[in-house]
Amino acid sequence: MPLQFTTSYIEDSTAIFRYYKKLVERAIDQLSDAQLFAVLDGEMNSIAVIVKHMTGNMRSRWTDFLTSDGEKPGRDRDEEFSSPPPTREALLQLWEDGWQCVLGTLESLSDADLGRTVTIRGEAHSVMQAINRQVAHYSYHCGQIVFLAKHFRANQWQILSVPRGKSTEFNRRVRAGEASQR
Repeated sequence: MPLQFTTSYIEDSTAIFRYYKKLVERAIDQLSDAQLFAVLDGEMNSIAVIVKHMTGNMRSRWTDFLTSDGEKPGRDRDEEFSSPPPTREALLQLWEDGWQCVLGTLESLSDADLGRTVTIRGEAHSVMQAINRQVAHYSYHCGQIVFLAKHFRANQWQILSVPRGKSTEFNRRVRAGEASQR
């Protein structure tokens, strides 16, 4: 599917969020249940813990986005790094619920909202700054998840982007409208 040209920051941000959501889902689909909960060492987070943290952040930041601080009083960020949901199904439901907060809120916004002020931990942000902050945060954690998934799958990993040695072919397909960077 070709990239849709847009000059709407909201539409483009939404497309970026959807890209990262799908990227992680394609990585998770390649993993066993055990691999979702595995840690490489005592200082590492499992994919399940990263997902739990991301979704805690999503609920906090995107619920009542325009009207309340993005760090909700009921959020226990430190707890997000322990006791992930016990099953793949519960983890994926948490993932989906978190993304519904993000995407539902974005769909309710317009580019006219970009200059409005929201707060995160008491600090003022324009809506655009708040969105940028979350794009950066989620892409960072999505990269961690993909990295761990690729590590766990090793030589059985199914590439999620442009395969090695196939850049010329991929570029041709993009120019022909047969593929997209997203």
